[in-house]
Amino acid sequence: MDFNDSPEEAAYRQQVREWLAANAPKTPLRDASGESAEGLVRARDWQARKAAAGYAQITWPKDWGGPGGTPIQSVIFGQEEAKYGLGSGYFSIGLGMCLPTVIAFADEATRKRFVAPALRGDEVWCQLFSEPSGGSDLAGARTRAIRDGDDWVINGQKIWTSGAHYSDYGILITRTNVDAPKHKGMTMFWIDMKSPGVEVRPIHQMSGGSGFNEVFFTDVRIPDSQRLGPVDEGWKVSLVTLMNERSTVGGTMGVAWPEFMAYARTIPGAHTPTALGDAALREKIADWYVQTEGLKHIRSRTVTALSKGETPGPESSITKVVVANQLQALALEAVELLDQYGVINDPELAPAHGVFQGSLLSAAGLRIAGGSDEILRNIIAERVLGLPGDIRLDKDVAFKDIPTGR
Repeated sequence: MDFNDSPEEAAYRQQVREWLAANAPKTPLRDASGESAEGLVRARDWQARKAAAGYAQITWPKDWGGPGGTPIQSVIFGQEEAKYGLGSGYFSIGLGMCLPTVIAFADEATRKRFVAPALRGDEVWCQLFSEPSGGSDLAGARTRAIRDGDDWVINGQKIWTSGAHYSDYGILITRTNVDAPKHKGMTMFWIDMKSPGVEVRPIHQMSGGSGFNEVFFTDVRIPDSQRLGPVDEGWKVSLVTLMNERSTVGGTMGVAWPEFMAYARTIPGAHTPTALGDAALREKIADWYVQTEGLKHIRSRTVTALSKGETPGPESSITKVVVANQLQALALEAVELLDQYGVINDPELAPAHGVFQGSLLSAAGLRIAGGSDEILRNIIAERVLGLPGDIRLDKDVAFKDIPTGR
């Protein structure tokens, strides 16, 4: 692994730093719940500025509105942008997952219609995958799309759809053939979220926000021209989306051990002046430090591969498993240090402005988003360690014959 920038990379990093210093917003783009209308307006403005300067999607070719840059340039910009507390935010799902799928499978007219507005932040996309009965099993989708002439009629429900309440469009996985095994009877579409029959219901989260949604489809009629990929081969299409999702979800998700140490220094200990004086607590911090250093080397390996023009492997799944679990453990420990006062999450009253309480309420969801712990551990076991795959009893069974538990 090479931890240092090459001369070319160092020059690009300096260019990015100078541009950000002159153009980066001075206030956060998102509020605490991550969903305000005012925040979306500010995010659109920042996205448009990045697009005009060639920083919105650095690796996209010029035909798609990007500068045709390298993956390592994209990594460098992301690292420097993160120092300002900025990022793709509202547009990460669209630009990181949905649009690459549209670009890969839609016709030329559709690509020209959607790519530029998404790049500028004029339009927001969401990903309509998860369902109440499927959990993390995407191939268990039961939302039906039935052919009717040149149209498709869609009925069903999606859940945990991030950003659906402010999205203009989405990509939708449906069941089109119940006589085929579950991985072989699915079809992908893009859909206008304002279509008749589409209903979005925000889900009130325990954190106080409503970033997730239920989405209901009742006799939604769309033309076949909105299909992405061949009929009944939506699983192959969805893998393109999921590959991009794995690389988008992860990385730094919130507070880490340095913030915890600073926090612990302000909390009185049971037998020491501060909580940081407790030997058992210091052991936990040491464990988090070791985990963080290990992740740094995994990311460095990924950056080195990108710098050489190579494609990173499935080991990136390790990052999300470790970071999400560490965030939950760290936030729980921080709240418990306050004993009964840990229930106070008012930013005006709670230590560290309530950031650890907020992290605790959101961390459990991060262990599911972008692939649950169990799925990612299977990926690590099978594709990184080379262990045997899970036994699947439904592999060759028609979807209609799979027991539903009724």
